[in-house]
Amino acid sequence: MILSDVDILRRLEDGDLVVEPLDDPDIQIQPASVDLRLGREFLEFQHANIPCIHPNAEAEVDDYVELTEVEAGGEYILHPGDFVLGTTHERVEIPDDLIAHVEGRSSLGRLAIVVHATAGLADPGYKGQITLELSNLGTAPVALTPGMRISQLTFTELKTPADRPYGAERGSKYQDQSGPQASKIQGDREFGGDQ
Repeated sequence: MILSDVDILRRLEDGDLVVEPLDDPDIQIQPASVDLRLGREFLEFQHANIPCIHPNAEAEVDDYVELTEVEAGGEYILHPGDFVLGTTHERVEIPDDLIAHVEGRSSLGRLAIVVHATAGLADPGYKGQITLELSNLGTAPVALTPGMRISQLTFTELKTPADRPYGAERGSKYQDQSGPQASKIQGDREFGGDQ
């Protein structure tokens, strides 16, 4: 079952679902979703003189990204073909009986801005800001202003709560993240990690 605005408000009031700060519920809570705003930090991928990125080599990934913070009142220009990691302004906490789907807003989609390539899911138990995989698929640069509504979350109720939710017990590598986070795929079991 997908939560409606009534369900979302009830869960927020009960405190088991958290979206904070939720400064303007009348605008941000839609009929079946919650709009999230763009944060001020972006991880930009730099052109590098390497043949490729190896997912199991942490140093390469760290060397390939650069943090940019937009000043208050400023904007971030996303050029055609660009891919950057952004973040939501809000921090969320997803209870063990819900899954959250990260979606773009249609108004930005009509400007050719997408908010995720593949990571459109917040698992039961997830806590933190959400990293956005921002791309401009269009032919013109688009100005993104921190604080603008950039994405939306829809919530699906699970038949039973997750037995092993996302979190420290699972060694979840993005739990409690703040700001955009680069890939930590090198921590995956197939690359010698423990996850």
